[in-house]
Amino acid sequence: MTTDLLLAVDVGTGSVRAALVDMQGKILEIAAREHDQIVPAFGWAEQRPADWWEGARFSIAAVLDRVDNARERIAAVCVCGQMHGVVLLDANGALTREAAPLWNDKRSIDLVRRFEEENEPDSYLAESGNTPTPAWPGFKLQWLRDNEAEAYRRSAVMLMPKDYVNYRLTGEIAMDTGDASCSFLMNPERRDWSQPIIDRMGLDRAKLPPIRDPLEIIGAVTGTAAGETGLRAGTPVLVGGADYPVAILGSGVCRPGVGSDSTGTGAIVTAIAEKPLLDPEISNVATIEGNWAPFVLLETGGDGMRWARRAFHDRKLSYDEIVARAATAPAGSDALFFLPFLTGERLGKHRNARAQFFGLGAAHGMEHLHRSILEGIAFAVARHIRIMETASGKPLERVVAAGGGARTKLWLQIKASIYGIPILVPKEPECGIVGCAAMAATAIGRFGRVEQAAENFVGYAEEILPDPRWVETYRLMQPVFDKLYHHSQALYDDIDALTAATRTAVE
Repeated sequence: MTTDLLLAVDVGTGSVRAALVDMQGKILEIAAREHDQIVPAFGWAEQRPADWWEGARFSIAAVLDRVDNARERIAAVCVCGQMHGVVLLDANGALTREAAPLWNDKRSIDLVRRFEEENEPDSYLAESGNTPTPAWPGFKLQWLRDNEAEAYRRSAVMLMPKDYVNYRLTGEIAMDTGDASCSFLMNPERRDWSQPIIDRMGLDRAKLPPIRDPLEIIGAVTGTAAGETGLRAGTPVLVGGADYPVAILGSGVCRPGVGSDSTGTGAIVTAIAEKPLLDPEISNVATIEGNWAPFVLLETGGDGMRWARRAFHDRKLSYDEIVARAATAPAGSDALFFLPFLTGERLGKHRNARAQFFGLGAAHGMEHLHRSILEGIAFAVARHIRIMETASGKPLERVVAAGGGARTKLWLQIKASIYGIPILVPKEPECGIVGCAAMAATAIGRFGRVEQAAENFVGYAEEILPDPRWVETYRLMQPVFDKLYHHSQALYDDIDALTAATRTAVE
């Protein structure tokens, strides 16, 4: 029987999804199984790897049941997954810790601060490719070493979420370059573990898995996994990739000069480059095709609109109604600014940043407030884009929109006008699934390069051009936003002290 299908599996924070994709990149069937986060303490976040495997098993079996002879028709399996979740296995492949700290777990913040106090950026950026943050697995490993010594001692290897699913499918252990590049432990030039950083952090290199190219075949589905999922034993499985670089590939972003704006709860802006951009405000992840994706994450993206809906309307208005109100305000919201730091910043010395409206006057109404939120998030992203363009020496030619923000036409028009470049919207919003399919199709030889697969699989529904009238308004406003950003930093520690003092007085 002809093998004319590809199986993509996405291990997300909210669910595991599996999809059958044909050789033209069309998604035929998709199924999902949700799982919960565990919050043992404030700022902590965990999930059970066993739940990821159960979700993979369930969703794979579900899509196989929906397509005739799918089991025999699958040419290859590719798994992508949420980044930074630390899974510890012993020498027999058993979990030494039932739950894995996730990407949004902040328990290692004190270790990050200590590292920043003891090390200047010039001493680690070239060796790690990144700025310290609690998200990185290297700092999570330090915390486990110091606080759960027995689990750390018994562990033989650290894996990421998709690596654990690959292990359950094939019995093989490896990590792709994308996940490894965002561990804080990989040297970006050599694409291998950095012994100087490992030594500086007091970790054990023996606990780190082999780093392999995401397009390589890691192994084949075992008989045991076949029995649990319904897959055919012997089906090839790729090393796979971290969900973010896989998704940007699946949106067609895979060459320098092209960027990605993925707006969900937060907002991640990425500019493809040939080398990592070594700047304290920029993070870097290795891409599937062999480039780098310097990126900056804004903690408040779509969450700004969620906050406005709750704070201003007690959740009684829909998002569409809020956007419709924002559309009645003029571009620039009559010189009203919003600094979108409702939950602080991820990197640097001002993680305690605050949000604010600035320029508020008696003539402003709710429509101005709503539009200024959309504009403020775009101004913050544009600031990051300029930093990346300066570091790379290459301006962005276009940006591809992804995430929930890609569904809001007004916001896309605002962004295009503030960025000063066109924004493309993919026809297929399931970019992670499409990226996995493009990788699998390349691995089996259907395409010579994964960029060719992406070009064939990805189409665009719409191109949003900058509005010339808005561009001039926003050009005048961006420097003022940048000044507000910098001048406000002097007050954040005072606000923290005031908040603590007020809380103490109340108690």
